[in-house]
Amino acid sequence: MIQRPPVPNSASEQKIQRAASAVLFATLVLLALWIVREFLPAVAWASVFAIVLWPAYQAIERRAWFRGRKTLIASLLTLAIGLLVLLPIAVTAIRAGGEAHELYLWLRDAQQNGVPVPDFVARLPVGSRQVSDWWQANLAQPLKASPAMKSLHGDTMVSFGRHFGAQAAHATMTFAFMLITLFVIFQAGPRLSATVMRGALRAFGADGAQLLSRMAAAVRGTVIGLVVVGLGEGVLLTAAYIATGVPHAALLGAVTAIAAMLPFCAPVVFCGAALWLLIQGSFVGAAALVVWGFVVVFVAEHFVRPVLIGNSTRLPFLLVLFGILGGATTFGLIGIFIGPALMTVLMVLWVNWAQ
Repeated sequence: MIQRPPVPNSASEQKIQRAASAVLFATLVLLALWIVREFLPAVAWASVFAIVLWPAYQAIERRAWFRGRKTLIASLLTLAIGLLVLLPIAVTAIRAGGEAHELYLWLRDAQQNGVPVPDFVARLPVGSRQVSDWWQANLAQPLKASPAMKSLHGDTMVSFGRHFGAQAAHATMTFAFMLITLFVIFQAGPRLSATVMRGALRAFGADGAQLLSRMAAAVRGTVIGLVVVGLGEGVLLTAAYIATGVPHAALLGAVTAIAAMLPFCAPVVFCGAALWLLIQGSFVGAAALVVWGFVVVFVAEHFVRPVLIGNSTRLPFLLVLFGILGGATTFGLIGIFIGPALMTVLMVLWVNWAQ
């Protein structure tokens, strides 16, 4: 018996099949993303680090001794990122451990006898009596019976401890999976990069591939801008800490540099240092540190950082600022890098449409 060849589907059937395939593929992709939703932050952070370090990866791979040794290169770069994150935490923990005994003795004395009103309160230009009355009512008496401290006892502290522990465990897990993902990305090396570019070309054409490259440049420029400006702010404020007599100026400067890598976070650190100077009675030092700190932050956040990021991505100042702040507000910390990338997409689409 002779079998007849299958009859080609009609145009309407092919259209229905393409639509059904698109729906099926979209459903499967969304289901897969939902399954791995807990690991998406780790993948996002690994992608950011991979984009930033890709030029370094290519430079290392061109060396004769490293040629073809993708696993070694991936191990070195992943270890470098791990140490970059863990070393400051370890140094801070060691320093805190050294001060823990003195802090414990101070807290025990405060629990038994309270905290006397500092001398600087009497010299405040305004509000001296109100501050003194509040201090006498809440802190000068033994803290065990202080109305201001009652909320820190019992279930509140237990709940806070559990929440902090859960958040720390989640952050540790995310960091571990981020390192694993980063190692896998680097180990795949140029093969992964070529696959991504081929996929972009096939799906979106040459314009889509160019847009993907611009987005990667936006992420890389954002990270460079954040790190360079953060280190600059840390150095300038470390000099101010030394000049005003703040203790542990080098460690505090390192903390300030890390905080300054996030927009508008450095004031939390140097204002805390200024408060310590104020408590010690150094009004001039506290005022000078606050003024200098806000001048440094204002110049860095409104001029230097947007220029660094804007030059690498060819974005206007306002879009850079909106991208950083809006991305952080919408997506959290990772949004600092996603925001400028999305602003780059918006700018490219606008330019292409306006031509």
